[in-house]
Amino acid sequence: MRAIAYKTPQAISAETSLLDVELPVPTPEGRDILVEIKAVSVNPVDTKVRANAKPEPDQLKVLGWDAAGIVKAVGPGVKLFQPGDAVFYAGAIDRPGSNAEFHLVDERIVGKKPETLDFPAAAALPLTSLTAWEALFDRLKVNDPVPGASNAILIIGGAGGVGSIAIQLARALTNLTVIATASRPETQKWAYDLGAHHVLDHSKPLAHQIDQLALGAPAFVFSTTNTADHLDEIIQLIAPQGRFGLIDDPKVLDVMPFKRKAVSIHWELMFTRSLFKTKDMEEQNRILTEVARLIDTGKIRSTLTETLGLINAENLKKAHALIETGRTKGKLVLAGF
Repeated sequence: MRAIAYKTPQAISAETSLLDVELPVPTPEGRDILVEIKAVSVNPVDTKVRANAKPEPDQLKVLGWDAAGIVKAVGPGVKLFQPGDAVFYAGAIDRPGSNAEFHLVDERIVGKKPETLDFPAAAALPLTSLTAWEALFDRLKVNDPVPGASNAILIIGGAGGVGSIAIQLARALTNLTVIATASRPETQKWAYDLGAHHVLDHSKPLAHQIDQLALGAPAFVFSTTNTADHLDEIIQLIAPQGRFGLIDDPKVLDVMPFKRKAVSIHWELMFTRSLFKTKDMEEQNRILTEVARLIDTGKIRSTLTETLGLINAENLKKAHALIETGRTKGKLVLAGF
């Protein structure tokens, strides 16, 4: 089967940073399903792994943690799917990725594709939807009010992949006032179009902008990017006993200043359930099923913004380079081989 892989971590500008290769088609065992890939999306995690993770000696590493496709075969322990099902999922960080014609994935972290979306639009959703859902409802528990706080959430990086779906989920499933951040006119409009009540400019001090809204201190802050740059502002603006969640990788995170306000801090990594085979691993199947229902009933929409062409090394390089600028909005997708 055709696949895109790398041998050595390199800058995306290197000629061999990603390679078109041929690999054997894998066989499903246990609760794995074999999916014929129709479309994939590219996320910041793809670029971080490519730049830093060294494959085993003489081995190729296949990236890709967002996919939509058709089930071709199932392992003997599979209960949720059968050949012919159209599915979407984000995969597992410790297994080969979806940048290949065929891909093995545990059925417990897979959902049936939304019926109203084509494969590219569906491939844009899984990783960011799972991340946003788990951050909002499993970590921050946003439907559990903070006494005395404004029933509001600040989503830093509202135009990015995770922010784009977090805005929609918060509007569709909570009564929170949704405050997003974006720094350019086009990304600010994007955040408003997705449902944000207010959009702040994260290139300027955030605490002052929150004060100007006259809503009070927000109960929740969800930082999706550049957390280190905004930490002092977050400490200042968040409500006492508020909840702060983050998904990026600040080199240093000094949590001591949060103590005075008794703010709880919550990491979100959507790979945790699959990485540790947690007892609630199948929760990701349930989340994706609910995301598909919300899509099909018109409550939320795909965050696909651009399809870059066929799934090959050349187009994946373009996608990685765009992601690494930190200025994309929504999701980038590749479709077909």
